[in-house]
Amino acid sequence: MDRRNAAIAGGIVAGIVTTAAMWAGRRSGVLGKTLDRDAVDWIDRTTGSREVIREAGTSAVEFANHLGASAAFGGLYAQVRQWAPNTSPVALGAAFGTALYVVNIGGIAPLLGITQGELKAGPRKASERWAVHVLQSVVTALVAERLTTEEAGATA
Repeated sequence: MDRRNAAIAGGIVAGIVTTAAMWAGRRSGVLGKTLDRDAVDWIDRTTGSREVIREAGTSAVEFANHLGASAAFGGLYAQVRQWAPNTSPVALGAAFGTALYVVNIGGIAPLLGITQGELKAGPRKASERWAVHVLQSVVTALVAERLTTEEAGATA
C-alpha cells in the first residue's frame, strides 16, 4: 500500500483505538471528561442535536467526525513521514501528536468553544488530552509503517 493510503488507514484505526481508550478511561475513572464528550456537548450546543437525535445520535455524529479527522491527520502524517523517513515511527508519531495537540486543542478548540482552553482545563485534563493525541499519532504511525512495510515486502 502506498504511504499516504497506509497513513490514512492508520488514522482510521487510531481513531477507533483512541475512542475505545477514552471510553475505557472514563469508565475506569483513570480519565476525567474526555475531549469526545466535550465535542458531543459542543455539537449539541450549536445544533440542538440531543433533542432531535438523542445522546446516541449525537455521539455517532461526533464519532464520524473523529474518524474523518483521524483519516485527514493520517494523510498529513504521511507527508511528515516523507520529510523524516529515517526517524523512528514512534518518535515521529509522538512529535506529530504533540503538534496536533498544540494546534488543535491549544489553539483551534478554544476558539470554536469546544474547550475552555488548556490553562483553564488544568494540568490533569491537559495531560490527558495530550496523551490521547500522542496515542492517536503513534498508532497512526505504527499502522502506516506496518501497512507500508508489508507492501514493500510483498513486492520484493
